[in-house]
Amino acid sequence: MSFPEPHHNHSKCTADLLSRAERTCERRGSKLTGQRRDILNCVAASHSAVGAYDIIERMAEFGPRPAPITVYRALDFLLAHGLVHKIESRNAFVACSHAHDGLPAALLICETCGLVAELDAPDAFAGLKIAAAAQGFAEHRTMVEMTGLCSACARAA
Repeated sequence: MSFPEPHHNHSKCTADLLSRAERTCERRGSKLTGQRRDILNCVAASHSAVGAYDIIERMAEFGPRPAPITVYRALDFLLAHGLVHKIESRNAFVACSHAHDGLPAALLICETCGLVAELDAPDAFAGLKIAAAAQGFAEHRTMVEMTGLCSACARAA
């Protein structure tokens, strides 16, 4: 999935994600509780990464301030269901912009505007898995993060 155009209809992104979240949870026999939905909505508010304490502040604007452990548990649930990605280098989260059926996606992080895009690269990930196995390494989870400039920021530079 590429970086969004600067003036795209973000409400459609959020609505699509929430609809996919409902279907995913239903298919897995899980429950997208009101609190999980609210936290997913906070993460999906933009295509930028957001930390747990930012989520708490966003939620406090519209209701009671949730406890950090509540937010972290909901984020763990959303991660397990492939609805958000954790940006390890920033200890932050971004909404998963599309379903990729459990396959890893590289995260492209713009150093200027902070937008995050997902890059499907199955051949690259397969190559990494093969190279790791050749070293006797048993991979459990793969996370690739790339930082640089999105096309809009690169044009402006």
